[in-house]
Amino acid sequence: MTDPYHWLRDRTNPAVRQHLESENARTSRVMQPTEALQQVLYAEMLGRIKQTDLSVPVRRGDFMYYTRTEEGRQYPWMCRRKGNMDAPEEVLLDLNALSEGHVFLGLGAYEVSDDGGWLAFSLDTTGYRNYTLHVKNLATGRMLDETIERIGTVAWAADNRTLFYTTEEDVSKRSYRLWRHIVGAGTSELLYDEGDERFDVTVGRSADKTLILLASAAKTSTEFRYLHAGDPRGRFALVLPREPKHEYDVEHYEGRFYIRTNRDAQNFRIVTAPVADPSEAQWAPFIDHNPAIKIEGLTCFARHLVVSEKQGGLDHLRIIDMASGDSHRLETDEDDRTVALGNNPEFDTSVVRYTGESMVSPPSVYAYDMTTRARTLLKQQPVLGGYDPSKYEGRRIWIDARDGVKVPISLVYRKGTAMDGTAPLLMYGYGAYGISLGPTFNSNRLSLLDRGSIYAIAYVRGGGELGEDWREQGRMMRKMNTFTDFIDCAEHLVRARYTSTDRLIIHGGSAGGLLVGAVANMRPDLFKAIVAQVPFLDVVNTMLDASLPLTTGEYLEWGNPQEPAVREYMLRYSPYDNVRAQAYPAMLVHVSLNDSQVPYWEGAKFVARLRDVKTDENPLLLKADLGAGHGGPSGRYDALREVAFTYAFILWQMGKT
Repeated sequence: MTDPYHWLRDRTNPAVRQHLESENARTSRVMQPTEALQQVLYAEMLGRIKQTDLSVPVRRGDFMYYTRTEEGRQYPWMCRRKGNMDAPEEVLLDLNALSEGHVFLGLGAYEVSDDGGWLAFSLDTTGYRNYTLHVKNLATGRMLDETIERIGTVAWAADNRTLFYTTEEDVSKRSYRLWRHIVGAGTSELLYDEGDERFDVTVGRSADKTLILLASAAKTSTEFRYLHAGDPRGRFALVLPREPKHEYDVEHYEGRFYIRTNRDAQNFRIVTAPVADPSEAQWAPFIDHNPAIKIEGLTCFARHLVVSEKQGGLDHLRIIDMASGDSHRLETDEDDRTVALGNNPEFDTSVVRYTGESMVSPPSVYAYDMTTRARTLLKQQPVLGGYDPSKYEGRRIWIDARDGVKVPISLVYRKGTAMDGTAPLLMYGYGAYGISLGPTFNSNRLSLLDRGSIYAIAYVRGGGELGEDWREQGRMMRKMNTFTDFIDCAEHLVRARYTSTDRLIIHGGSAGGLLVGAVANMRPDLFKAIVAQVPFLDVVNTMLDASLPLTTGEYLEWGNPQEPAVREYMLRYSPYDNVRAQAYPAMLVHVSLNDSQVPYWEGAKFVARLRDVKTDENPLLLKADLGAGHGGPSGRYDALREVAFTYAFILWQMGKT
């Protein structure tokens, strides 16, 4: 099939830049009546933020590490103090200074050596995720002259001089090589080259700091190698060889591997094995498989092990006393909430950090004594301007999908909001890669809630909210479930009179942009407006082009359209391929010119085709960020202005300007 908009892929063509600038000019003209509202929204959102602030300090060795922000500055300072917070401050990185001369700045790796003497960090100044490694001598404050390009992950060895790092391929951006580097040396030694284009490699340290762990991971298979951190010149040894559909990861505790595996356990189980021989014949059960509970991860401490679990769509943390074998779940205060293990770099501790939040309660950092079970609130994110959580209500409902499957939705609204179909509602979704959404807090959202809107998150199949089967039911040749679930959620919210079709707006980004783009073609009558951010819309063409970043590794998530049956199935939902002559909702499509994950042309081509064939007069806007990547602007004030712009479009479509 001829693609009349294929020319938009050529970023070197001046006509492409001119096209994007023309679309931006059109968008500015259409949105001009909302400029005052944008300023009001920006002021509201900024007024809720404590602009000069400090993160909760974390002890690592002899130092307390933290970040701080200052009013008027786009980026944070990365700092530490020796011993305690009364000591003089040492600025490790001033990201504001490093951003000078750049429209974009992204911090990638940020690793301090065990003795606190060296900092390895990487920066991206384009938004394309091209990270450059730098090393700083923290004793002298001097940056070393050596830099390394196309960096992925990094890990220090225990000698405080040897650095392991991964690099990516130039075109595909697949992280595929592991290197060993001695600080100050002019060269690095290649240790591992991942030949399977479906796999990416990452390097890190075990929680007890005794091992360097090299992971090779595809979408449905993993393989680990290890090296003793005290023997950086040694050779990496294999834990378990990769096998199709076998996913596992490892931690280390007192001479044994603790292996989280899906072998005969769809939602994972944990076994242990001696480091000397971790083969399956040596496995000893530690936590059995429970089909109702997905084990998402485990972290080892000197006397405890913390297991991250998911049950019924909610997060849980299980604490195991390694001496007695007793275990308990950490208790939470709200029914519909998220909880996650926080930053815990110290191994020899009985006090663990975790975070918790809900649609109503701002993010909080807690210290939890795993022995006494005492909990201490260290900090709750400040929400300035007199925010009162008692004035809002968050809850979870379950709806029946067309095939009888129960799908959860989280809702939040200001108490007193009409539930008679007159309230506008913004529904968000994702549904891919087994990634779990959760009922999280966002102070910007208050600008919608306080104007009478309801906010909803639909946990559709393809995500990981209800375990691995939930993921499997929404990927590959069952991907249509993701889209029909979202439609069914929307129809329920209308039937239950939370909202009506002329007040219902949907929002998704990246793979969530695919979601909202697909349902725009399937049920355009159901929605008033759609916001698609850096959306994956041109599924078939992208997945046929193995030269693009990410494509080959994505075959295990979407399928390979070179197979006729897969291509035929993709063509049923690919948004770009299903645009046709019909009336569509109003749309705002965001793209980024330097996006390496979802190319800018996917949204640009989608909008161009819509302009040619759609039969309505509803606004169709393309907003192209010409200096950022997948995540949008990197500066916090620039990012907030982007949110204000998007919310102005949403409120305009809600009739709330």
